[in-house]
Amino acid sequence: MKRVEEKGKRRQRRKKHIRKSISGTTVRPRMTVFRSSKNMYVQVIDDIAGNTIASVSSMEASFKDLKNNVENATKLGTEIGARLKAKKISTVVFDRNGYLYHGIVKGIAEGARKSGIKF
Repeated sequence: MKRVEEKGKRRQRRKKHIRKSISGTTVRPRMTVFRSSKNMYVQVIDDIAGNTIASVSSMEASFKDLKNNVENATKLGTEIGARLKAKKISTVVFDRNGYLYHGIVKGIAEGARKSGIKF
């Protein structure tokens, strides 16, 4: 149990370090990723106004059957890209939220890039 707590503390430390330099604006909002053991969540946030512009998660009815793996993360990334394109946003700042850029986080990023989002 101690190992799990230490892992979470290390992620929080990385997250704080990353968030010092990353901020979302109206023109270039911040796309942040959160993954739990069962679900994946992606939000696009305007930090200046404090608003969530778009979000998608594996908890939604259309994605309820998705498991936590790279292929499904790519589908989620493609969907967030489509929602951003509908709101005429083409560039974002990618916030990996302290996670390593590998696996699910990388799959979400590649899915968003496939749909035309630049970061």
